[in-house]
Amino acid sequence: MKKKLIISSMLAMVVLPLSAQFNRTPTPNDTLQSVRQDGNGNVVLSIYAPQARQVSIAGDIMPWGKKPDVRRADNGVWSVTVPGVKDGVYRYHFVVDGVNVYDPVAPTAGETSALACIGSDNAFYAMKNVPHGAVAQRYYHSQNLNATRRLHVWTPAGYEKSADSLPVLYLIHGGGDTDNSWPGVGAAGFILDNLLAEGKMKPMIVVMPNGSIKADRMEDEVPLFEEDLVQSIIPFIESNYRVVADKDHRAMAGLSMGGMETLETMLKDYDKFAYFWVLSSGWFANNKPAYANYQQQLNKIAAGFNKNVRQLVFTQGGTEDIAYHNGKEMLKLFDQAGIKYEYSEAPGGHTWHTWRNNLHALAQRIFK
Repeated sequence: MKKKLIISSMLAMVVLPLSAQFNRTPTPNDTLQSVRQDGNGNVVLSIYAPQARQVSIAGDIMPWGKKPDVRRADNGVWSVTVPGVKDGVYRYHFVVDGVNVYDPVAPTAGETSALACIGSDNAFYAMKNVPHGAVAQRYYHSQNLNATRRLHVWTPAGYEKSADSLPVLYLIHGGGDTDNSWPGVGAAGFILDNLLAEGKMKPMIVVMPNGSIKADRMEDEVPLFEEDLVQSIIPFIESNYRVVADKDHRAMAGLSMGGMETLETMLKDYDKFAYFWVLSSGWFANNKPAYANYQQQLNKIAAGFNKNVRQLVFTQGGTEDIAYHNGKEMLKLFDQAGIKYEYSEAPGGHTWHTWRNNLHALAQRIFK
């Protein structure tokens, strides 16, 4: 089969998994506010580029014929002052030593990466000549966060003309990503389109929420998402889509940090789902107090969990998966509690190569 390389402008993101613990030297970029108003009608845009020789700004935000006021601080942060900016929405980018650079710390920065689609036309994640479903970008109000948030929803081909109510898979990305990651670099829409066309999966709706929430610590972020899912996301979906609104027709899967959010949901809401898949994830093995608490919770829910949950699956991307140790240690708690589960691993590490394969596998097994 002929190989091909396509550079796409589709949106993607490099994952910074929160299940890993990195030791690195902080930089000014960690806390940089790249766009701010100075109170005098001016907008200041900043970028951390310590090795750059020249920085400028371009885009709609820069008035024609105006020379930007560019200054470099000793810490390597370059700031460009744009005068008299009226209220509105503007496109902008930096020009660093003659190269156009998108703002690396903007809220949408992770969604401006190109995708390199490498491989066979027959890959399970390739765009093929099959009926395609729709991937919709939706906004909802989060009750616990008191904010408007975004999610993506895949509906199968023909859903618009059908009267059938479908089961729902809630599919969560990893740390550092957004709800755009599964339909983007995760190729979720194409994977699901192909499986449905081949008759290998049941028709379903797949909801891809934003699992990233601003919090001081990930330990705070995870329970906030569980609350958002149960209090706001599920009610939003069940109010706006034709779904079967019971536990036997709900599934949840998450990778890395999303796996931790799946685990949190399992502990608190196991009676609301029949299927859980935890991908490349596990509780931090070096947190002994937390481990003791998790053990107590697992012991408490074990009987009800085994009765209510049809399928609990843990997967790892082989020994090279950075969550491998945490995941293996965590399973000892499930063993001690007597909770039934399946476990599998395959080479691939903590990467989208692994997680695309995971989606391909799980979509064929749930709701059957």
